[in-house]
Amino acid sequence: MPTAQPSRAERRRATEARILAGARELFAEKGFDRTTIRAVAAAAGVDPALVMQHFGSKRELFTRAVQVDPAAPAATGPEGLAEQLLATLGPKLGALPEGTLAMMRSMLTDPGAADQVRARLSEQADAVVAAMPPAEDAELRAALALTTLLGVTVGHQLLGLPALAGVSADRIAALLRPGITALTEPPGRELGDRPNGA
Repeated sequence: MPTAQPSRAERRRATEARILAGARELFAEKGFDRTTIRAVAAAAGVDPALVMQHFGSKRELFTRAVQVDPAAPAATGPEGLAEQLLATLGPKLGALPEGTLAMMRSMLTDPGAADQVRARLSEQADAVVAAMPPAEDAELRAALALTTLLGVTVGHQLLGLPALAGVSADRIAALLRPGITALTEPPGRELGDRPNGA
């Protein structure tokens, strides 16, 4: 009995997946500006015209390659929220998805990538604010907590800071915990205002 051949739609999806995989790798390695459609096509084993046929432009290809689903913090209360934010350090200091690396590498040189990062961080900040106790400056606190973690990720993944090399995510989280907790606690419960033994 002959094997069923993939349908046209299945072949199209497979081609798109190959193109996106090649694009993620190149955007992660070179950033947006230095990645060409021709290089993506070569990595995917297709003609450059086919890349354009599937994605229309380099910008749309980049947008699709770096798409990730925003994860909203589910924890409530400052301690749970701080721990949930700090728990993201493990994946951020490990092997990040190529799409995420591509976005990070491109965000400082490409306005479109910067817009995408800004939108993603804004979504995350909104989720952090929703999980925090009410505070007049909740948006500022959420932004400071998130950009602190982003800075650690950039220092580790893109800059390769020697002081961060080989340090476990648990050790970094332990050092950051007081600051992240202070940012996610209600006003008046800052580190200096805690009762002894708290």
